[in-house]
Amino acid sequence: MRNTNQIKSNHYLNSEPPNRNRNRMGTETKSNSYTGQISTSGGNPKVMKDSLSLVRQTVNQQTLSQSNQVQNQLNSHSNSNSYPKPSESENKNENENEDEHNTRDIRAKQEDKSRKEAIVPFVPIFVEEADVIQGAKELLKVIRPTWDLSHVEFKSFTDGITNKLVGCFHKEISKLSDENGGSYLPIKTQGLSPVQSEDPVIIEKDDDEYTDDRAVDDGSPVQYSDNVVLVRIYGNKTDLLIDRKAETQNFLLLHRYGLAPSLYATFKNGLVYEYVPGTTLNTDSVLCPEIWPLVARRMAEMHRKVRKHGDSSATKPMPMIWKKTQSFLDLVPERFSDAEKHKRVKETFLPIGRLREEFNKLYEYLEALDSPIVFSHNDLLLGNVIYTQSLNTVNFIDYEYADYNFQAFDIGNHFAEMCGVDEVDYSRYPKREFQLQWLRVYLEEYLQRSHIQNDEVELLYVQVNQFALASHIFWTVWSLLQAEHSTIDFDYVGYAFLRYNEYLARKVEFLSLTAAKNNK
Repeated sequence: MRNTNQIKSNHYLNSEPPNRNRNRMGTETKSNSYTGQISTSGGNPKVMKDSLSLVRQTVNQQTLSQSNQVQNQLNSHSNSNSYPKPSESENKNENENEDEHNTRDIRAKQEDKSRKEAIVPFVPIFVEEADVIQGAKELLKVIRPTWDLSHVEFKSFTDGITNKLVGCFHKEISKLSDENGGSYLPIKTQGLSPVQSEDPVIIEKDDDEYTDDRAVDDGSPVQYSDNVVLVRIYGNKTDLLIDRKAETQNFLLLHRYGLAPSLYATFKNGLVYEYVPGTTLNTDSVLCPEIWPLVARRMAEMHRKVRKHGDSSATKPMPMIWKKTQSFLDLVPERFSDAEKHKRVKETFLPIGRLREEFNKLYEYLEALDSPIVFSHNDLLLGNVIYTQSLNTVNFIDYEYADYNFQAFDIGNHFAEMCGVDEVDYSRYPKREFQLQWLRVYLEEYLQRSHIQNDEVELLYVQVNQFALASHIFWTVWSLLQAEHSTIDFDYVGYAFLRYNEYLARKVEFLSLTAAKNNK
């Protein structure tokens, strides 16, 4: 997640405007996303007396459903054995029918599995931002009832810039402190400089207690540890900006593909999920030759594999960059409530219709490039990439904006984010030679072949850099919205100018790019 408060949204030219009778961000609050009674009392977090039974009831229902399925399969098998032996011709017809039946069976089982995996226990707890450790303890009483809380160490990973993240480590207290007696667990960077992130971060240890080093080559998720959970508490009012229900669905979807950690539970204002050890990338480590190919392949794997349940290749999804940008433009005020901010933005960005026109023209051009529409992360800044050296892997975190989008946008946005967020330096934008190497590795994974022609790399190079322009406009609009609504101490207006000025500086250069024809 960005080290600032965020928003994001999509649309097609000449399409109908967003339905203004709904929440125009297309978001739902967490209280509307789940059934069940919710405690809204203030003070310390309150766990309703039946919360544990709710979780156990969910588990029991899953078990009962699985038992019924097994029984049905047994009955079906028993009935099939009672039929008389068919003739050869009957066998042929029956085999054809059986093939069709098996196909339907497999689809039904996949759908049933998908539905079961989508069931995540909801714990009716509201965690106060001022007392997140106590909130984490109350959650553990429900989701980890066998844990002795006196043997759990709590570590806050962030300063709560947007979300607050607490690591809960179940271990004997005597083993928790290091030799220096101060820090929780030693941060072992192996030459990398960890940066603060909004999500699972930065811990690699000398022992193996919290890491399962077994390599997984079949695409199934790596199980890191049963003795650590992460509790993420959403920032104040971020549900107004982000579709938390969609985020949860994205979490589950990507986990099924082995591309996200396990989601253990949700609560009224947050998530509980699996701990992933590693270091977040920075502007130096993202260029390391042992790391960037992992990022390129991981992104290609996501683009190649992930499909939302029920989606058909015949239906072209609406790209995220259109929908969200249009939604955000709708929400930018013509007059900012802060007079000083309004004075700063009015000449460049107001009326907002000028920025909308600029984006619409760019989008019309980019759409004609025919970049494939794939399931994308859409916010792959450096703090959202976790490198685990012991496993030689990277994981992506923060799925708030994951959705179908143009392939080239996801890559171009990542390239733009290589310049940093807190301290942005656009001289760090990756040079052509590096990009071509990165894109070749990406295409090898995405296309599943080792021989990638130069013109394929060149074409993607052009598309990626031109879509990077859309990334700049998108985050410009996002920053303007944040400037109006966020209470975080961050110069969003300054960041809006930073992104928009880079867009203007690169516009002619990038739109002039053409793909060289070279099949070597």
